[in-house]
Amino acid sequence: MGVALTRSAQWTAAGYGTRTLEITPLNEVILKEIVMFVESFIYKHPQEAKYVFVEPLEWKTNLDPSAFESGYIVSETTVKSEEVDKDGQPLLFLSVPHIKIRSLGQLSRLLLIAKDRKLKEAQACIEANRDPVTKILGLDYNTVKEDTSTVNILDKITKDEDPESEIKMKVGMLLKQLDLHLLNHSLKHISLQICLNPTTVKNDIELLKHFSGKGEQTVLESIDYTSDYEFSNGCRAPPWRQIHGEICYVLVKPHDVETLCVTCSTEGVFLNGGKTEDEGEINYERKSEIYKDLVTFLKEKSAKFSENMSKQDIRFTEEWKKENEEPKEVPKKEKADALPKAFLASSKNILEKNQINFGKIQMTKRLEPTLNWKATVDFKKHKSLLRNTQEKKHGGRLGRSGPPVSPGRAQLVRKSAEKIEEILSDSSSENEEDEEPPDRRQEANADLPSEYWQIQKLVKYLKGGNQTATVIALCSMKDFNLAQETCQLAIRDVGGLEVLINLLDTDEVKCKIGSLKILKEISHNPQIRRNIVDLGGLPVMVNILDSPHKSLKCLAAETIANVAKFRRARRAVRHHGGITKLVALLDCAQSSAKPAQSSLYDARDVEVARCGALALWSCSKSNANKEAIRQAGGIPLLAHLLKTSHENMLIPVVGTLQECASEENYRAAIKAERIIKNLVKNLNSENEQLQEQCAMAIYQCAEDKETRDLVRQHGGLKPLASLLNNTDNKERLAAVTGAIWKCSISKENATKFREYKAIETLVGLLTDQPEEVLVNVVGALGECCQEYENRVLVRKCGGLQPLVNLLVGINQTLLVNVTKAVGACAVEPESMMIIDRLDGVRLLWSLLKNPHPDVKASAAWALCPCIQNAKYGPSAVTHCLY
Repeated sequence: MGVALTRSAQWTAAGYGTRTLEITPLNEVILKEIVMFVESFIYKHPQEAKYVFVEPLEWKTNLDPSAFESGYIVSETTVKSEEVDKDGQPLLFLSVPHIKIRSLGQLSRLLLIAKDRKLKEAQACIEANRDPVTKILGLDYNTVKEDTSTVNILDKITKDEDPESEIKMKVGMLLKQLDLHLLNHSLKHISLQICLNPTTVKNDIELLKHFSGKGEQTVLESIDYTSDYEFSNGCRAPPWRQIHGEICYVLVKPHDVETLCVTCSTEGVFLNGGKTEDEGEINYERKSEIYKDLVTFLKEKSAKFSENMSKQDIRFTEEWKKENEEPKEVPKKEKADALPKAFLASSKNILEKNQINFGKIQMTKRLEPTLNWKATVDFKKHKSLLRNTQEKKHGGRLGRSGPPVSPGRAQLVRKSAEKIEEILSDSSSENEEDEEPPDRRQEANADLPSEYWQIQKLVKYLKGGNQTATVIALCSMKDFNLAQETCQLAIRDVGGLEVLINLLDTDEVKCKIGSLKILKEISHNPQIRRNIVDLGGLPVMVNILDSPHKSLKCLAAETIANVAKFRRARRAVRHHGGITKLVALLDCAQSSAKPAQSSLYDARDVEVARCGALALWSCSKSNANKEAIRQAGGIPLLAHLLKTSHENMLIPVVGTLQECASEENYRAAIKAERIIKNLVKNLNSENEQLQEQCAMAIYQCAEDKETRDLVRQHGGLKPLASLLNNTDNKERLAAVTGAIWKCSISKENATKFREYKAIETLVGLLTDQPEEVLVNVVGALGECCQEYENRVLVRKCGGLQPLVNLLVGINQTLLVNVTKAVGACAVEPESMMIIDRLDGVRLLWSLLKNPHPDVKASAAWALCPCIQNAKYGPSAVTHCLY
């Protein structure tokens, strides 16, 4: 909070200690965020709300003693809180109009009492207590200093082993989080403003120099930079001031006033504290309002400048336009190089002082100091040179342009024939990310956000800190947006993955939990997943599945679920006994007499089972793992979990079943365990993902006639037909149409679908749908049209035209289904006439040239009824030969 108030809040230009907050939109945003934080503090952090400040916050309040009610001792002019510290002093004391508060809990209550005046009270408190964090936590936590960060709080923890200081540390961390939150809000506000840049400022100064001199008609006597050194980004301010957006400092001598020391920054131009007499250093503190540019500032400060400028206005305007039009002609490459760059040596100081990086915003909006030297090596040319060298070495172009084969995969190729057979058994039934992408590292000359460096500092504390520091560092790391790739790679690049995996081998449960929470988040990144496997993280996580701590089991299983997205990871889980242990996690509430009653489940056991099912879902994409799950007794446990009402657990359970149902052994076991009934029941759920997984499971299982009959007997056809009406979710629609296709193979089911008006809906889905939906829709119509009534219905609904149109496609599965559907419709003479008129016979004949044998066979079978029912018999199709 101190850093945000010092750097982002906008204060008036009065002397230090008496300055007040300006009435600006930015200040209003900051005040509202602080009020929201303090108001909710007593409810969100009741333990920390009791912490007693080192010094009380004091200010003049407009509140009347009568506004205080229960919990306070009230008189005409004073108010004391009943809540006191260990010395018996009240935590809130009001002696009109002065008020003293010594805890965040009392501060929270005060704002609730103030109601519509709480913003004014917050403003008065901040103006009277310019550095509130120092009063709350003490001088060791002075946030006006530029070295405050989470890392510094960790420093204090490592030095202070007093257990009573833990609450104080938590309060410090919460205030630090508020500080970052306020800075982010300030950034959003500031980034919308059009700001100055070094080029514009330099042009203005050079023009003013052109019109300056000793004569009476000149606009100024002199104008000079305080520093002759110019950085590569065009700034002359030191790097540790560039982080504040400052560009340069100028000494201006007007004709009628004393010399002015001016700061030119991205926010505008203002008067600073001038140069000190002793050391000649600049006092950077702002002493005036902020003006949009240097000319506007000087017009306000010097009447003579304003008068002479009006005389020179036409010439100055022409010169200014000329100067500012020139940069537009600079090539794009030079524009990119013109982005602000500061030296790496100075950036080290910037990082250690934990300054916020205001993001990569265009130059016209926000100036940003760079964290690197200007690159002296062209990395693209360097890579090109290496590539050419390799080509020469191989006598021409490289034969392989894809990613290099990893050592692990190369080793697998050299295995024996038995091992290769095992690897082939791991092949997935679905498309997945089995190609290992090249490992990407942050380029040395890339401008990286401040979070990248802050995370790397936290990783260093993970390596060398004590238990308390390690836990706090883990919590701090978790507060970053770990879904952002920059944060994920920051952890990896500094060796954080090795540290996090090593922490899983410790005996400290808190450290394990913190480590797994971070690994769970960052393992969504494909590169991180592979790094975790390469570092041997999966065996450690598999061992944690035996832990008595349920939270650890859950986190380990969820992380395994994220990592096991490629074959090598799934194989590692199986080889280290992970499948058996994950199946064991499903064994929750087995002792319950009525497992269908969710109230009998312990919430933690349910969560353990859910996470186990989630991991098995990822692992079940491997054929070998499917068999391992079956042998470990997973099917009865999955069937048992299907009886619960916990939708978040049902999704991975059904997902695992539908993956495994591609195997005949599983389909037989699913029938034996009477799982179809529960799949049908969950089709009526409101959860779209659960509906999708249940439909997919029915699609896999309905290859068997007995299963198709069970779906009908348990009332599953009607919900499937009704789900066709919602076409927004294409994944679910594909699963539902697939289930209808397989179920309609049975004539009894096809008749039911006609009763439920599913035929008309299917015809409506023949256009404007993705191929995976069309394949299933046409397949379902092909099966339904085996009955006369359904063929007539398809013709009356206008289904023949879109069916014939699909004969020109290239998807082989779709062509097989379309030809079957057209052939089924051609059995009816009236439909045959329409097919012939639409040129369907010629299209069927042309498919006999298709290279795919199944397409050829299906087209040939479809031509048979066409020939039989053609108006002029076989001669109707002979023209297709010519």
